[in-house]
Amino acid sequence: MKLFTVGPVEMYSNTLTVAAQQLPYFRTDEFSQIMLNIDSMVKELLNTPSDYKSIYLTTSGTGAMEAAVINCFSNEDKLLIVSGGTFGERFEYICRIHNIPYEALTLQFGEILTEEKLSLYDNKGFTGLLINIHETSTGQLYPIKLVSDFCKRNNMFLVVDAISSFLADYYNMLEFGIDVTIFSSHKALALSPGISVVVLSNRIYENKVKNNNCNSLYFNFNDYIENMKRGQTPFTPAVGVLLELHDMLINIKSMGLSNKIEQTYKLAEDFRKKIMEIGYEMPTYPLSNALTPVIFKGNAKEVFHTLKDKYKILVTPSGGKLEKILLRVGHLGNLTEDDNTSLIKALKEIS
Repeated sequence: MKLFTVGPVEMYSNTLTVAAQQLPYFRTDEFSQIMLNIDSMVKELLNTPSDYKSIYLTTSGTGAMEAAVINCFSNEDKLLIVSGGTFGERFEYICRIHNIPYEALTLQFGEILTEEKLSLYDNKGFTGLLINIHETSTGQLYPIKLVSDFCKRNNMFLVVDAISSFLADYYNMLEFGIDVTIFSSHKALALSPGISVVVLSNRIYENKVKNNNCNSLYFNFNDYIENMKRGQTPFTPAVGVLLELHDMLINIKSMGLSNKIEQTYKLAEDFRKKIMEIGYEMPTYPLSNALTPVIFKGNAKEVFHTLKDKYKILVTPSGGKLEKILLRVGHLGNLTEDDNTSLIKALKEIS
């Protein structure tokens, strides 16, 4: 089965080799050094100072989203959530569960986040903004500089779920004044699911996290930060995924971050050119390199099953109102332009 999904994705041979090895015991100096190496390389990719705080959670991306919200904010805050799909709505749900006041800037399918929409929320007393910089359920990539400028002029903390955008699109924590970055192991890193990472700016750590009485045992960031000083996590981590991560970060450092992003960009552009040549349409909003949303005339679900059952190709289906009109084709992981050609051929035969 060929995976054009957005997580898990087609894994690289070196990762599969690492994954096949016997797991070591992790409460050792040797494993601590691996964790400290991971941390150094992650911060380099995000362009952060070495003293930014990072948390390595054995959880899904949603777990990391919830952990970030409850460690950084409380019911004394007022948050603005950009909510343009399933994952924006997930931030809303998290805030409701934990009784954290918020308002949602809601975007309907096809709507673009603009300065005019954001400016309606200027000077309204918000303390933080939550955004999925790539709303994976629709494929829209939000303009990070626009969001950054809004937060700076309103003195707000900026929390970014970059789970499907990290390593696929240009991203820089210092340049854009991002206070929290969230990403996961099974997207552009092309690893097994299981590890999600949260990186905190010093500003949000000192002003929010450090003295926040987080009502959680497993997700208490201060516990993770203290343990990370010695290269450890407070609880048993997904050891195998961390070893995969260490190996992958070394490879990315060797090839260069810009080359990694360019590789994904070229794959996405190749697919988009080919899909338009056979008459399919894409939404007009800005797109991430991570995936291409393809519009169908009410038969998206049928096409998904035909690709899976007849052609052994998996793309990402949509749910809810988009179930019948949108399929999402991923460009992450070990894919090639020849793989794009095979998918295009199958779509042409189906249509």
